[in-house]
Amino acid sequence: MVMDSNGLQTRIERMCIERGLKMTGQRRVIARVLSEAHDHPDVEELYRRASLLDGRISVATVYRTVRLLEENGILERRDFGGSRARYETTGEGDHYHLIDVESGQVVEFTHADHAELLRRITAELGFDLVSHRLELFARRLPDVPEEQTTQVAQTQRKGRSRP
Repeated sequence: MVMDSNGLQTRIERMCIERGLKMTGQRRVIARVLSEAHDHPDVEELYRRASLLDGRISVATVYRTVRLLEENGILERRDFGGSRARYETTGEGDHYHLIDVESGQVVEFTHADHAELLRRITAELGFDLVSHRLELFARRLPDVPEEQTTQVAQTQRKGRSRP
């Protein structure tokens, strides 16, 4: 059983088991790395992190595992520009992505006003909102330090559950 740093089974491993996927030792390591990721790693970064935990893991194994997890609805592929797809766990709740076009940094945030506006617009058009996605591409203002962006984003994320 894959345990996170708190000794609990990882969310990704639970999702794999629920879908009947065989959990090999290497898949367990990859599930752990993904569950502990607070960013949106690409396959190469997943490989780098997983190989630190188990030197026998190959980049091909990581690619196959990511594809399997994506096909089974456990991971979602994100394209934030650049040359590589990045991944996050499916169903992490309503949150949005702001992508710094200069550095590639992805800032996750929530905004209650935005979510309410989307629900209202959808209802006015005669629909029930099922899902939505927002990705903002921007350049950091020269007089705003990165720490300020991170602090504001973390404050706005409070209340959103994340594994």
